[in-house]
Amino acid sequence: MKFVNLGGTELKVTDFCLGTMTWGEQTDEVDAHKQIEMSLDAGINFIDTAEMYPVCPLRAETTGDTEKILGNWLGKNSQKRKELVIATKISGKGYKNVRNGKGIFPKEIRLAIEGSLKNLQTDYIDLYQLHWPERTTNTFGKRNFKFNPNDPWIENFEAVLDALEENIKVGKIRRIGLSNENPWGIMRFLHASRSSATKIITVQNPYSLLNRLFEIGSAEICHRENIGLLAYSPLAFGVLSGKYRNGKIPSNSRLALFERLARYSGERSFEATERYADLADKVGLTLTELSLAFANDRSFVTSNIIGATSLSQLKENIATYQVKLSNEVLKAIDSINEEIPNPAP
Repeated sequence: MKFVNLGGTELKVTDFCLGTMTWGEQTDEVDAHKQIEMSLDAGINFIDTAEMYPVCPLRAETTGDTEKILGNWLGKNSQKRKELVIATKISGKGYKNVRNGKGIFPKEIRLAIEGSLKNLQTDYIDLYQLHWPERTTNTFGKRNFKFNPNDPWIENFEAVLDALEENIKVGKIRRIGLSNENPWGIMRFLHASRSSATKIITVQNPYSLLNRLFEIGSAEICHRENIGLLAYSPLAFGVLSGKYRNGKIPSNSRLALFERLARYSGERSFEATERYADLADKVGLTLTELSLAFANDRSFVTSNIIGATSLSQLKENIATYQVKLSNEVLKAIDSINEEIPNPAP
């Protein structure tokens, strides 16, 4: 594994990050702990979670279980804590099962951090992220921005950063990042930073062969402002693993279990997937290898978040770090993207 400094800070992370979104729902605690061990054995030091996980589906009775599963492992392996970079997220407003849906305000930030520290059985969080914007904007499958003149959101970038800085000063969190954020929000947080401690160093957004929208405005920000993309869903909820090809919906797969996960399963997404699968076959790669190697190749991607519901899937995903794509393959990928651009926003 390659180590990279997050946003030019002292935090060194591997270019693969272990995602945990399904732990406690599709993945039980025993297998989740095995995933941690497999990842560490492969050299991965970076684990990402969130206070609202697991999802698929979101259920009141399981909210917070993912952090607790990770925390139970950390509690039994406290000697390894300093070797790891643990990232979690505070939920935006609207999800009533997390702090009654109150969202991101100074008091709620304190409560959320305390809750995550308890769940994770740790004294500090390495990277603390804002899970999604509270203003009305185009996130979660929306391609275009549509202005809402009745949006109740009141601009509060400085207040949020001040609250985060208070927690940085007392050592509860080390660095901060964003998630599901757009170029304007990234730049406003950067503009509002009061010190190097409150500078946003990462943004965690979807990025894959089926969704390259990050390149349009945010990739340049990453380079010019020294921010790293933490790419999530690089396999597009499993669509880019190839398991849904030819109309197949395997039992216990996400698309079989959770109908709402339609973000990556439109007709154009499957059409593009077939094109990428043909390309992978021609160059002697699996579709999974092509897809993950593409995300790894991007200069603005700091770490590629790989999740899995089984150890065999995780093993395959981890192995792709050795795959390097030629310029010819990258050009062929761009050609497909030009013809079927971003079918899964």
